[in-house]
Amino acid sequence: MKVKTGKVVEKTDNDDRNAAATDKEVRLHQAELLLNVSRTMATFERLDEMLEFLVSATTREIGAERGTIFLNDAETGELYSRVAMGDLKREIRIPNDSGIAGYVFKNGEGLIVHDAYRDGRFNRSVDDSTGFRTKSILCVPVKTMRGEIIGVAQMLNKARGRFTKKDMNLLSGMTTQAAITLQGFDIVERMTRVRKREMEFFDIVSDVTAEIDLAVLLRKVMAEATKMLNAERSTLFLNDERKGELFSKIGEGLGATVIRFPNHLGIAGAVFQSGETINIPYAYADLRFNPALDRQTGFFTRSILCVPVVNKNGKIIGVTQVLNKKGGQFTKEDESRLRAFTAQISIALENAKFFDDVQNMKNYSESMLESMSNGVITLDDAGRIVTCNTAGLRIMAMEADQVIGKPAAEFFSGDNAWLLERINRIEGSAKTEVVMDVGLRLGGTDIFANVTVLPLKNIDGRHLGTMIIIDDISGEKRMKSTMSRYMDPDLADRLLAGGDDILGGRSAVATILFSDIRGFTTLTEELGAQGTVALLNEYFTIMVESIQKEGGMLDKFIGDAIMAAFGVPVPHDDDEDRAVRAAVAMIKALNRWNAKRQAEGKKPVGMGIGLNTDTIVSGNIGSPKRMDYTLIGDGVNLASRLEGLCKRYHASILISEFTYGRLKGTYRIREVDRVVVKGKTQTVGVYEVLDHYDEEAFPNVMAAVNYTHEGLNHYRRGEWDQAIAAFGEVLRQTPGDKLCRMYIDRCRYLKEHPPVDGWDGVWVMDSK
Repeated sequence: MKVKTGKVVEKTDNDDRNAAATDKEVRLHQAELLLNVSRTMATFERLDEMLEFLVSATTREIGAERGTIFLNDAETGELYSRVAMGDLKREIRIPNDSGIAGYVFKNGEGLIVHDAYRDGRFNRSVDDSTGFRTKSILCVPVKTMRGEIIGVAQMLNKARGRFTKKDMNLLSGMTTQAAITLQGFDIVERMTRVRKREMEFFDIVSDVTAEIDLAVLLRKVMAEATKMLNAERSTLFLNDERKGELFSKIGEGLGATVIRFPNHLGIAGAVFQSGETINIPYAYADLRFNPALDRQTGFFTRSILCVPVVNKNGKIIGVTQVLNKKGGQFTKEDESRLRAFTAQISIALENAKFFDDVQNMKNYSESMLESMSNGVITLDDAGRIVTCNTAGLRIMAMEADQVIGKPAAEFFSGDNAWLLERINRIEGSAKTEVVMDVGLRLGGTDIFANVTVLPLKNIDGRHLGTMIIIDDISGEKRMKSTMSRYMDPDLADRLLAGGDDILGGRSAVATILFSDIRGFTTLTEELGAQGTVALLNEYFTIMVESIQKEGGMLDKFIGDAIMAAFGVPVPHDDDEDRAVRAAVAMIKALNRWNAKRQAEGKKPVGMGIGLNTDTIVSGNIGSPKRMDYTLIGDGVNLASRLEGLCKRYHASILISEFTYGRLKGTYRIREVDRVVVKGKTQTVGVYEVLDHYDEEAFPNVMAAVNYTHEGLNHYRRGEWDQAIAAFGEVLRQTPGDKLCRMYIDRCRYLKEHPPVDGWDGVWVMDSK
């Protein structure tokens, strides 16, 4: 028994010595491995090479199918990897709090997962995109010797058996040995990227600031801002001080869309007013965001970065808004880069805007002079002709080279000597002289003219020269002056130019405008005859000015009603838009007039306007003793019917689908109904123009447009409860909206008295 015991003891001692030797060999191997990692890492010159070596070495030593080293990108809050074992060889980026890797990075402790798909922290998206099947995971934080976590190392699918604590310790040791070198190269690479971006930034600024054309400059700025921040769209809004609006001529990705809105509204308005940067990761979760433009353009805004544009004097001249960062959210670095960019280009923007304003003023002045029927001639202080517009050359019956640069005395002598005397006289007196209905002999022809002679001075008051304005009132001019008191000036022009074509009648597409005063009978009873005439004269003066300003032709007054047309006798490419703008201007002018009347203790005047576009017949109609240039046709009648429908639908401006379909501009319009008007059998769509309302009179107007549209869709499908809910949402935001109140009442009635089969929502009018 003693011998046997001795043999057992001897065998145990041998096993211990063998185990100790094996453990010593393992430790020696690991020490050599870590030393080899340090030496090898020191030989690399690029971060990519280091990552590739470290992944290969750790994967081989741990015995895994695939490995990945993730480094943390503090700028974006992401873990990124550029090298992975296996077939996957591309950069991977994930949020540094996502998945197993994100969990280990945030908690700073290693983790072994034997069944990845049973662990709720596992993110399957990479497997789904690559086709690789992750079974088990070993993940450890990559720490420097000082304990700073700079990333994570992740091993997938142990080839034999399971991942163990020894595997974890080995992986931690290898990555710690390489961490300092990795961190250093990561810092160098980031500095290189920053330097490269800075050089690109300076090149961009240099290129952009060299541009003086505002439209081109805006386009360049937005293109560079979009590219620089890796966004989907950007817009630079400049402040229009005269109108108190932010405007953009160019929106990247929006083509040539022009946007204008009050400079206190929306995200851009908030930034402009406060001067503070706004960075919104989720636009629709922010109450300041106005989704109306998204609905208008079909674009979906996810994230917004908006910074003020400040000039060298600290004045805010606009804002830059960048939308939808690709692959994430806008960072603090994005904010800094965009602020720096806008600061650099602000001077160029101001210069370009100033140049644009000057060019517009110059073009406006030249266009105005060329379009004037009066001759305008300017002289320098030596009495030589500097400029002469087209009308002036026509009056003088000469070509430009016969006039420009010649002494004024060559033309204003003899019978015209009186004019030269006045030119010489005002140089000393500096007072404007006007001579009415005087004779001039120019180009061998006698004319009658009103002549104005006025001095030209610089801002210091020094005499620069003289301006002569010649208003030719001979013949046709004098006749037109008389005729324009009785008919539209455009019509008078056409008649004087050869009115036989017009008088015989012709067909044309035109937009007809009908307006009518509400409750006029009651007004006449209260005002009496003289008061009624005085009110109408004042009212018509205001309304006709709005019509003629948009190039409309006043056809006639019918009692208190006005009938006008856009497109005859002179057609334009945008007659429908002109008609809508005129109608909006009429309502706004009426509101201002009513405010004045109420301040004087007088009752306000209400008005409805109807617009329709159709082919009409225009011409001189009547008898040989009494003729009247007017318009006839079904389109005229429909415009009148629409004006009458304003009362039924509680609207100020109603337009037909035919006008709506031809509009080129963008307006705040909502569909009202599809109706069959009195005396007709065809259905016509009716729309309400809302542009005359301000935010106070009609808050949340675009929301009302959308909910009204939704309500009408349910209404036409006979879904009464859903329709009532949609119309009710409008009333919740805008309690004074009588149209939606009417539709709620109508839906409740139809719910109790269901319409016959075949209901399509068309309403048949039984009165005008």
